Amino acid sequence: MVIDKPELSSCSKVGGGGINPVVFKRFTKSWMADELLPVMKGFYKWCEQQFGCQLLFEKPMVKLFTEQQEADLWLKKASSEMSDYLVPEIYHENTFKGIEITEAGYSIVKHTAAFAMPMFLDGAKKFILTNAELITDAFDYSQLKVSSDEVVYKDIRAGKIIFTEGYLVKDNPWFAYIPFKPVKGEILTFTSDALQVGDHIIKKSNFIAHLYGNVFKTGATYNWDSLNDTPTEEGKTELELKLKKMMKADYTIIRHEAGVRPSGTDRRPIIGPHPENQTLLIFNGLGAKGVMLSPFFADHFINYLEGKNPLNKEVDVARFNHFFVN
Repeated sequence: MVIDKPELSSCSKVGGGGINPVVFKRFTKSWMADELLPVMKGFYKWCEQQFGCQLLFEKPMVKLFTEQQEADLWLKKASSEMSDYLVPEIYHENTFKGIEITEAGYSIVKHTAAFAMPMFLDGAKKFILTNAELITDAFDYSQLKVSSDEVVYKDIRAGKIIFTEGYLVKDNPWFAYIPFKPVKGEILTFTSDALQVGDHIIKKSNFIAHLYGNVFKTGATYNWDSLNDTPTEEGKTELELKLKKMMKADYTIIRHEAGVRPSGTDRRPIIGPHPENQTLLIFNGLGAKGVMLSPFFADHFINYLEGKNPLNKEVDVARFNHFFVN
């Protein structure tokens, strides 16, 4: 049984949906990328079969360089430890209409993709309605009775409850002790008849992704202070400034959205049981790379619940037990 009130948090709904196994700061591999990608692709392929629609669109990511030093570092990494993910060549010919290319040029990230999050959420909801039960309501913590072998919520009795609340875990009386570091992000959707990027995702300080027709998405901002789903003029201004450094085409903004990414202080997922009661569990902290992380760690978590494996110590919520005060 799933209890969910989707209006409470917009993070998944407004996220860019990009899948990128590279950390651009130093052109290093994302944590566990080699293990995550095969599981991710297999899971979303299964979802596509269940939902009857395509969700994962493999698209190369174009990394625009701001200076020659950045391009030189890219070539060094692409010819050594990052050869599986970075194309070892710098391009200067501008094949993208409306995109600004510096003298440093650009290159290509491999194994990147776009993910149709709205279609996934819609398909997942229908799947739950068919195979389980969905209660569309806000969860009332005061109504949960907890014992050592079961939980009772109103008239529902279960062996365990798993809280998957994103940044709203701050209101959870059992897991609020965890030191989360959520970050707000804002996204713009815009139209442009003068922009053509083909089947590519463009990345500089922000990304530009083609959605359909003449519609594109760009983002995102990072704000650790104003934690809500309300778009701001400051966020819009920042996004437009970055957009204008990437492209030289006219555009019209049609949508401005915001959401809060649920990140932990160590940027690792936070999974496992409450320190005092095994019937209360958490699955959270997936942050900006949740589309890539969640299939692997959902499977890992289920195997843990079925006694097939211990939790990975890097994601085990027990690493925060010293913050817990009864």
